[in-house]
Amino acid sequence: MAIVRVLTTLLAAVATVTGSQLARRVLHERLNDLPPRWSLHRRADPDAILPLHIALKQSNIHKLDEYLLDIADPDSPKYGQWWTPAQVVQAFRPSQESHDAVRAWLAADGVDPARARVSKDQSYVLVDVSVAEAERLLATKYYVYQHEDGSEDVGCHHGYHLPEDVREHVDLVTPTVHFEKVKLGAHARRSSRKRGLSSAGQMRRPNGAPMHPTDMTHWDVANCDQAATLDCFRALYDFYPKLTETNKNSIGVVELAEQTLNADDLDIFLKQFNPEAAGTLPVFVGIDTDSQTPDFTETDPNDIEEPDLDFELAIGLLGSEQKVTLFQVGGSGSVNFLLDAFDGSFCTFEGGDDPDIDGPLNVTENCGLTKPANVISVSFTGGEDFPPFYMERQCQEFGKVSMMGVTFLFASGDNGVASNGDNLCLSANGTAEPGPGRFLPNFPSTCPFVTAVGATQVDPGKSVHDPESATSLFGSGGGFSNVFPRPSFQHRHVERYLRRLGGRVDPALFNRTGRAIPDVAANGLPTVAVVGGNATLTGGTSAATPIFAAILAAVNDARLARGKSPVGWINPAIYSHLFADAFHDITNGTNPGCGTEGFPALRGWDPVTGLGTPDFPKLVKRFLALP
Repeated sequence: MAIVRVLTTLLAAVATVTGSQLARRVLHERLNDLPPRWSLHRRADPDAILPLHIALKQSNIHKLDEYLLDIADPDSPKYGQWWTPAQVVQAFRPSQESHDAVRAWLAADGVDPARARVSKDQSYVLVDVSVAEAERLLATKYYVYQHEDGSEDVGCHHGYHLPEDVREHVDLVTPTVHFEKVKLGAHARRSSRKRGLSSAGQMRRPNGAPMHPTDMTHWDVANCDQAATLDCFRALYDFYPKLTETNKNSIGVVELAEQTLNADDLDIFLKQFNPEAAGTLPVFVGIDTDSQTPDFTETDPNDIEEPDLDFELAIGLLGSEQKVTLFQVGGSGSVNFLLDAFDGSFCTFEGGDDPDIDGPLNVTENCGLTKPANVISVSFTGGEDFPPFYMERQCQEFGKVSMMGVTFLFASGDNGVASNGDNLCLSANGTAEPGPGRFLPNFPSTCPFVTAVGATQVDPGKSVHDPESATSLFGSGGGFSNVFPRPSFQHRHVERYLRRLGGRVDPALFNRTGRAIPDVAANGLPTVAVVGGNATLTGGTSAATPIFAAILAAVNDARLARGKSPVGWINPAIYSHLFADAFHDITNGTNPGCGTEGFPALRGWDPVTGLGTPDFPKLVKRFLALP
């Protein structure tokens, strides 16, 4: 009995010292396994300093869908009444209750709240803590991990915990489960060497169609199966717009990190395919770049291929009157830096939504200083293998910017049902790995607030008057999200596809209730471009995306001419009955990946080419019918 009394006394003392917080900790984020090419190296020094970033939950974020549908649903009387940036910031500012909860948590675990700083927009709390303090706060253990290239990261891949009464106020905490090449030191300074995102969750340009030289032999509309030119796209989609509102309208193309345009290539291309536009250059907007003066003299094919293709297609289709903006994102090229520039409330102390993933900046961060274009084309995407809270927060930001009347278009990827670039699939334990496995779609393409664009082709021996097919040289990226649920406006189309699909694809390989991609498609093979002064054939969903963006920009021009607003977030509209005849249905082809043939293209929407390719006159007619 004496032993029992002693143990009871000791347990009571421990409870008095630690309080009730630890007993109420719940797992917030974890990884099933280390990302490829990373290994556990050693325990982190308990005295080393970590800059702990606590991202607070945004007020009213649960109403984001409701707010957006109120202005983007074609049946809503408020269609097209987009919000101002100030209205968006005010609606989603974190509550004082969230700030108080985090400060109380810090104090309860022995961290003086006076040590914490708050971001200008009140969305983030930053506190420099020792590794030992972080381990106590998050009920975890920190380790140093090593990449196969020798670089290091600090984190806790097995997960971290939050008090359950605090968890509802916090989106995520970093550094924790997000892997980037970070050096842990006495002052927690990050490496300043250039790099993109780590192999887990890297944003890449889809590259399903390798470049190879061509000549002018087949450069006419009679041979679009062998070389797809601007005239091919015009003929396929009846795209002959008469633009009148170019001073009011806007379109932008995003390039990341070192990716940059070569002006000579653009000029050669325009002289050949749209002489009226020869000499036209994009309007340069540097975001977190060293300079606001563009350098369009780069010659490295790895850096110029995508920008050359993007601007040759966008400017080539729209001509010289409609200015096209180049949003050049510096640093690591994180898309979050782009969102920071559009919405200052998204900024943190070191840039991006998650500095551990997005990396450091050596320049003054652009926070809300850039006006977004009406249509924004992004030819980069990555696997849906970022930490879920990170993806959800970034997706919410796409939704918030979309509320301002912005259309985001993302390439769906060139690896079929596998992730873009690394060709990853999900293993049995949920880890993204090369080879067979469950299907792994691409993010941000799977975010319901962006429009994902797949790719098509004119079949060999066919013409622009024949139905297109899904691309055969590579799999047009598509499938079902493992993170985001299917939005209501997709139900009718997706359920019809799943019924027609039957048992042709093992249902264990995909999440049939997830957000379905792509939404639309455009020609992406074999695309004629000029790269490095040479005529080449290339392609991919990264070619289809700027083509669709140019078409939407012309739709906006028509609406602006009628005194109406830009189309903004188009997804609810294009899935509605009103747009049933606005797309050319694609019913041939598959998107192989993960050791399978992927999904087949079938009548109606499918996860290879979406709703199909645009019929420009009908698309304009339908959007003009809306308020």
